[in-house]
Amino acid sequence: MTGSIPSFALSDYAADKSAFAQALGEAFRVFGFVALTDHGVPDAVIAANYATTKAFFALPDDVKRRYYDPAGGGQGGYTPFGLEGAKDRQIGDLKEFWHTGRDLPHGHPLRALMAETPEVTEVPHFNANARALFAALDAVGQTVLAALALYLGETADFFATRSDIGDSKLRLLHYPPIEDIDTPALRSGAHEDINLITLLVGSGEPGLEVLARDGSWIAVDTIPGTIICNVGDMLQRFTNDVLPSTTHRVINPVGEGRRIERYSSPYFLHLNSDVVIEPLSSCVMAERPARYPPITAHDYLLVRLYEIGLIADLPARLAHETTTHQNIKQR
Repeated sequence: MTGSIPSFALSDYAADKSAFAQALGEAFRVFGFVALTDHGVPDAVIAANYATTKAFFALPDDVKRRYYDPAGGGQGGYTPFGLEGAKDRQIGDLKEFWHTGRDLPHGHPLRALMAETPEVTEVPHFNANARALFAALDAVGQTVLAALALYLGETADFFATRSDIGDSKLRLLHYPPIEDIDTPALRSGAHEDINLITLLVGSGEPGLEVLARDGSWIAVDTIPGTIICNVGDMLQRFTNDVLPSTTHRVINPVGEGRRIERYSSPYFLHLNSDVVIEPLSSCVMAERPARYPPITAHDYLLVRLYEIGLIADLPARLAHETTTHQNIKQR
């Protein structure tokens, strides 16, 4: 157990897929978050990525900003400190980050919908290390999704065939020391993730909290060697709220802890951009009618990026979706 969320050895899936799928699905249904051990991601891959992540964020701001593309909503490369904020908050989070995305072949029809990942020249092996962790976490995520597909009554490859070339992102996060002790901002305000599932590799620094069903906040320790996994809004939408996207945040440390930098590497596993998200038939019933209209994964991503302040404009055809999303979250 990590904090007060269930823990699973991912290797158990191969031994008894049905039993593992049932236990994992029920845990997500109740908590929205689980901890994964024995997941197969090498410690050396994680350590190498952290080393080059720290080296990148130590670069001068003017150098890092060369890798920022405001028109692209920060979906590829660097996003400066304080730009992203939780939905409906008027103040940015106390963080800066980098996105490494999937590298589809040139000419692929979905590549035009994805941001390109710039090559960092100032830090040797930065891109290679990030891509190695991207690939390792993607493999873990596909195992989790296979189990969840079985739990939902689908074939094991249901999500794999819909996310194998998805617009997934490895986010390299840096929370600098907090200089203003009276700031109303948080390192990461209370929010839900946009994607199918998130896999979080943490540095061991405290701060992550999950909102429990009773309204209390549960502190979750990011123990080295353990991956925290949670449901995102796309999966919640697919399952008609059977699997909930759980609210979480990263709070500010107190005392001398404010001087400590925090790093983490969440992997946001996304659907293929052209997949239509609509409630599964197994998740629609008389007492739970379909709550969500169909929408493509790419359009849904645009809506959510607009809501959190990473893009300034939203196509008029999607304006109604911000209202739909807000209404559902208030139920």
